[in-house]
Amino acid sequence: MTSGVFSLDGEDFDVDNNVWVVGDDEQVVVVDAAHDAGPIVEAVAGRRVLMIVATHGHNDHVNAAVDLAARVRAPIALHPDDRMLWDAVHPDRSPDLALSDRQAIDAGAAHLDVLHTPGHSPGGVCLHDPGAGVLFSGDTLFRGGPGATGRSFSDFPTIVGSIRTRLLVLDPATVVHTGHGEDTTIGSEAPHLGEWVARGH
Repeated sequence: MTSGVFSLDGEDFDVDNNVWVVGDDEQVVVVDAAHDAGPIVEAVAGRRVLMIVATHGHNDHVNAAVDLAARVRAPIALHPDDRMLWDAVHPDRSPDLALSDRQAIDAGAAHLDVLHTPGHSPGGVCLHDPGAGVLFSGDTLFRGGPGATGRSFSDFPTIVGSIRTRLLVLDPATVVHTGHGEDTTIGSEAPHLGEWVARGH
């Protein structure tokens, strides 16, 4: 976990972000390089970083990506639909790789499938490892509901559609590792979809 400021639409929020290092004792993928590259480098612990994946382009998920990439010599991957969010944070440095729906990313024992799940942002993605029974959901799904959609480039019906068609169809036992806060499971969240739609967030 790293801490810092999330900035969007002229507002700043203090946030704690979950950073995930996924792989084995030899090689890893870093999911969401947030705030401070130092602790992430420590967690990598000398293993080869194959890729730094941004689940979306909000500053609190990419603001340490460029520093981390230089320190571990790894490419940065982002879905192109979030390029405008990336450019607001890193105007002089492009992502190295474009993520695409159903793309496969292997890192040692981890076999991750990219799921494009727009709504929180246009290029939001989740990473699903069916063999391990885990999902890295970024800010698409949290314990208690969808990611926020009250800001620029977000849309509530779109995120509900993404969750309904891409995430809630997964094994109910799938553990959801979120971008902020505690883990949950698909089975714990699925019964509440109607409540989320009724409340509108």
